[in-house]
Parts: sequence; C-alpha cells; structure tokens
Amino acid sequence: MSKKIYLNGEIVPKEEARVSVLDHGYLYGDGIFEGIRAYNGRVFKLDEHIDRLYKSAKTIMLDIPHTKDEIKEIILETIRANNLKDAYIRLVISRGEGDLGLDPRKCPDPTVVIIASEISLYDNQLYEKGLSVVTVPTRRNGPEMVNPRVKSLNYLNNIMARIEANMQDAPEAIILNSQGYVAECTGDNVFIIEGNNLVTPPKFAGILEGIKRQVALNIGEQLGLNVKEELFTRYDLFNADEAFLTGTAAEVIPVVEVDKRQIGNGKPGKFTKEIIERFREIARSSGTEIYSN
Repeated sequence: MSKKIYLNGEIVPKEEARVSVLDHGYLYGDGIFEGIRAYNGRVFKLDEHIDRLYKSAKTIMLDIPHTKDEIKEIILETIRANNLKDAYIRLVISRGEGDLGLDPRKCPDPTVVIIASEISLYDNQLYEKGLSVVTVPTRRNGPEMVNPRVKSLNYLNNIMARIEANMQDAPEAIILNSQGYVAECTGDNVFIIEGNNLVTPPKFAGILEGIKRQVALNIGEQLGLNVKEELFTRYDLFNADEAFLTGTAAEVIPVVEVDKRQIGNGKPGKFTKEIIERFREIARSSGTEIYSN
C-alpha cells in the first residue's frame, strides 16, 4: 500500500505529493521542520514539538496557516491514514512557492507537508554495545549566524559534519562550536556523566534544544544526579565516566569511544542504561492518543 502524505490540506498517495520547484524551501532552505515519534499508539511529547515549531516560525517570521490544535489533529490524521502505531513523523513547513529572488514577500502561501513512516537510525546491538564517534572539523553555527535553536530546513552545517563522519566510518559526529566547546552531534544532543554529575551543553553553546534532551535531564534528576547545563571540551568528554546521545530518531544511545579514546570502561555505564530503560518506559506509556476507543 502506498504511503499517504499530507500536503496543503489533502492526504494524498506518496506518488502525488509534489512540491513546486519554485518553493523557497527547495530553493533556499527557507522553512522549518519537526521530527516527532509515536510509540504504541501515542504521539510522544506532541505539545512540546508543536511549541518548538511555532517558536522557530516566529523567529524566521513564517506564518503557519493553522492553529496549534489544527496542526496536532492533522498529524494524527496522517498517522491514521497510514495505519501506524509506531512511527516517525516529519512535519515540514516551508515559505512556499515564490520566484527566483530571495524576497519572502513573494511567497504568499506556506507549504505544509506531513510524512508518517517507520524509522530505525541505529542497529539494536549498538544500544547494548555503545557508539564509537568522532569530532569533526566543521564547527557549529553560532547564535549570531543561523541560530541552531531554529530547527530550519537549512541543514548544510549538519550535513558537512555528517560527511566528515562518513569519511572516518563513524556512525555520528560530535560538532564543536567556534570557541572549541562541545555543542551537539549532527542530529543528537550530547551528555556526559562525571561521578554524580549529568552534564550537557547549555542553550547558548550552539545547540538545538532537543525534546528528548529535556526528558533525559528530567530522568537524571529523578535518579538523584546533579544535572548541569554547562560548557565542556573534548578533554571532559574523553575523561567522562559515561556518555550518551539523545534525539528523536536515536532516542537515548550510549557512547563508549570518542576519537579513539575509551569512555569509562568502554561499555555503557550504569546511569546511561537506567536512563535508556526509563526513557523507553515513559515513551511507550505516555503521549497523545492516535486512535480513540
């Protein structure tokens, strides 16, 4: 059965979901998106994702042609149309069709696309064994550039880092900011654990404020860890007791090696494993119901 895509007011077969070549999202990366997960018939942290979407839209002065409640219902309708209970949802809103100039005023109608499908970013065994990752030459955009807190369609910064990771046969890249502090990965937030401290880079370091990042911070507090949002360097990463990544696709995944330096004992740590377990429990037991009884 063909996948069903929401496109500008209609749910259509994937083959009929076409966007103009003059859309400024295609021409210039002018737009925003969200990646959202559904587990066991529930959409996880839907309100938080939609709130972040609207903050991104406000920042780039993009008027979303729907209310928050309307967008939420459209997402649920798209999932239902594809008969999914576990899904990855990609919500994309671009500036819309215009001309070959840059002026966004030439784009009167934003383009809204919602895709609901399956996704598996990493092999299951990597959640048991952990990732070996690398840092890369590409630096993270600073807040004075294209602010990373805007989840925009312009992902070339991340893609360049991804290419550099590929060249080293690494599954993920850690990106530093212009001052040399750890920022984030190409699609994930970074955490380290030192003793009883759970540390992740702060908002101003050049990161996207991940929804799963906040879930991990909350779990850390529940475990009695001293949660900190602080700058740290590769030195701190190399010498951490534990490390892990969080992201919508990756969920929570351990890191056991960075730039050939072993993290801790080279195996996923006890706190990391507990955070993974609790995250999975929360994800599969909470969220916005897709199908009403």
